[in-house]
Amino acid sequence: KRYIIQNAKRINAIYANTWPLMAQFLTVRVAKRYNIPIIIHVQDIYPESLTTKLPLLGKIINWLLLPIDKYTLRNATYVIAISERMKNYLVKTRELDGEKVHVIPNWQNEEEFIRFRQSNKLNESCNNFTFMYLGNIGPVAGIDLLINAFSKANLPNSRLVIAGSGSQKETLQKKCREQQIANIEFWDVPDGKVPEIQDQSNVMVLPIKKGAASSSIPSKLPAYMFSAKPIIACVDEGSDTAEAIKKSGCGWVLEPDNTEELAKLMIEVYNTNKDYLENKGQLGFEYAIANFSKKENLQKIIKVITKVASDAN
Repeated sequence: KRYIIQNAKRINAIYANTWPLMAQFLTVRVAKRYNIPIIIHVQDIYPESLTTKLPLLGKIINWLLLPIDKYTLRNATYVIAISERMKNYLVKTRELDGEKVHVIPNWQNEEEFIRFRQSNKLNESCNNFTFMYLGNIGPVAGIDLLINAFSKANLPNSRLVIAGSGSQKETLQKKCREQQIANIEFWDVPDGKVPEIQDQSNVMVLPIKKGAASSSIPSKLPAYMFSAKPIIACVDEGSDTAEAIKKSGCGWVLEPDNTEELAKLMIEVYNTNKDYLENKGQLGFEYAIANFSKKENLQKIIKVITKVASDAN
């Protein structure tokens, strides 16, 4: 806010990808004061993302904070939402003109995945059929579901790899030790090694707690797709993640928290023809290039910023 005040005369436009709620609010308010066009890039919906975790105080917090977000988005020149579902929700609840809300998904940089595929270092070493989760091992990820389902499936010559770090990692490792669940491996993910690690999987698995992926696509999904691996997703039906997997044809979608169904699907996928799995992975790669790549989506943001700046002149 202070910077904008000091430099208002030489600012043509503002692109703001910053923290909700107050950072967005203060930036929009000062931009409005100096008549500077501003684009607000929404990564998560607040206060709803907060109030759903606080059911007793949720209504009060929502009543206090929702007007702030309404003011912010109504007074922005344009709003960028990261999914169609998010756009529809914001248009309805913030009473926005749909024309001012642009949908531009968050992207992964596809170049590192493409370079790895072209390097001829593709993995052929492990004989075990590998289900893999790579990402944050936190409370929103339903990794306990994966462990329970994999144990129930009891597949020979198979393993479940859980790659990454997070607050639940030690708890899950302890669970596997105490319950003596075999063939579950926890891996670290060094910087720059995501393509190499994901290549060691046969199938990537994406579990998300119920309601947690309702309005955005987790960054894991594009990364999985760029590795050209089929995906089992345990996510809310109708979520953008579920729709992306269905549209691309790159995998299977189950409702969250269903151990029995996931175990059955693991058995089915384990017994599926290798060429069929590779074809599904390739479909995901092609969909991600068209929809989740830096090459495509960065240009969309540049186009919006350029229009705002040129209109201001």
